[in-house]
Amino acid sequence: MEQPKDKHPGVLRSLDWVTIVIYLLLLAGGWMSVCGASYDYGDTDLLSLSTRSGMQIVWIATSIVLGIVLLLLDDRYYFMFAYIIYGLLLILLFATIFNTHTIKGSRSWLVLGPVRLQPAEFAKFATALALAKFMSISGYDIHKWKHFGATIAIILLPMAFIVLQRETGSALVYLAFFLMFYREGMTGSVLFTAVAMVVYFVVGIRYADVTLAQTPISVGKFTVLLLIQLFSAAMVWIYCKDRRDALRLLAVCGGVTGVALLFSLYVIPFNIVWVQLVLAALLIGYLVWQGLATRLRNYYWIALFAFGSVIFFNVADYGLNHVLQPHQRTRINVLLGLEEDLKGAGYNVHQSEIAIGSGGLEGKGFLNGTQTKLKYVPEQDTDFIFCTVGEEEGFVGSAGVLILFWLLILRLIHLAERQPYRFGRVYGYCVLSIFLFHVFINVGMVLGLTPVIGIPLPFFSYGGSSLWGFTFLLFIFLALDARRNMVRS
Repeated sequence: MEQPKDKHPGVLRSLDWVTIVIYLLLLAGGWMSVCGASYDYGDTDLLSLSTRSGMQIVWIATSIVLGIVLLLLDDRYYFMFAYIIYGLLLILLFATIFNTHTIKGSRSWLVLGPVRLQPAEFAKFATALALAKFMSISGYDIHKWKHFGATIAIILLPMAFIVLQRETGSALVYLAFFLMFYREGMTGSVLFTAVAMVVYFVVGIRYADVTLAQTPISVGKFTVLLLIQLFSAAMVWIYCKDRRDALRLLAVCGGVTGVALLFSLYVIPFNIVWVQLVLAALLIGYLVWQGLATRLRNYYWIALFAFGSVIFFNVADYGLNHVLQPHQRTRINVLLGLEEDLKGAGYNVHQSEIAIGSGGLEGKGFLNGTQTKLKYVPEQDTDFIFCTVGEEEGFVGSAGVLILFWLLILRLIHLAERQPYRFGRVYGYCVLSIFLFHVFINVGMVLGLTPVIGIPLPFFSYGGSSLWGFTFLLFIFLALDARRNMVRS
């Protein structure tokens, strides 16, 4: 008897060629940027394997072959072996912790003769597959603690191993998966809390030593505590549907804070932060009491948010000065404008800004950059590759690259939304979250807008591990999408 076959018009006809074209354009732009960043005056052969540009062609060619193989594999394999792939990568990450080869202070590389591989780059697609499979099981509910806790554990395991490899930047990338959680039903309050913590940290640290007028009031502490009161009242309005209660909280907190501030400014100068702390304690107590009275759980969650905000506000400074490594602390201080350090932690960013600024509108032309040719920018063909784009191609070329990435993100959203099964949709949103995080942070750190955490720009930064890792991420999703309408009989 003839075996049943999959009814499908063919992978090539169902493949999303728009994404493939964007991928190839990014590869071409990446190769040109690597050429510009690694080129030395007098070089005559850009294709020689002894040069960075020549080796990048090898990585590009192997990535294209890898992409074709991933497209030809049966898409059911990705679901079937998701946990096995994830487990193997976890073992590899754990083994890398004990690696004796240290490269730039990190033990995240496996050295196999002339080849160096970074398992953390491949663990991204493995984690995405594991998340997609777990979240697609029957009965999964992101609002159930046991389900949500398990998905968090899937993310935290590789993060912990990568941190132990002294590769904090790569570990932070895994936080991008929380964007996928939001699409799959995670309450927006979680993302809001994360954003609020960032605001507390930046404002509290940046203005901690700035005093208000002639008083001993710290602008940073005063602003953060005021924001906690405002955010808590806004959450009561939104999540508890009680506008009167929210306005009452705003009136009491604002009124007491305003009176204390006027008294400190015009009568007796004193630190009203203590008044705000008492207000915060009373606010938390009131929210708990309202929860008991109305039996609305949201009041408890808002009370927990306010309590956690106060605790975070008080430990943020300690964490910056006593938990982070000195070089990490210096990078944050430079970013916040508390230190300049143009010869130390701020050197890379300062030189990259000079390179980008010198490119002007249209740039200096291919291989004609001066900052990059004279090697003023460290890591200019890896983490700081975007400064080469800015110098050689100018604002026009830089905008073109960002538009390509923007089109890629929009296309991935479109592909993810048209998936008929949760597995494909979750994996697709994992992929676009990773790409979005990499582009935002990498370009931001080159421009001095985000901390320097050392992550590559997709398809642009030199190296095989990152290029292969991003190819794995993208082409597995393209393979799933190409077979989305397959009828299996």
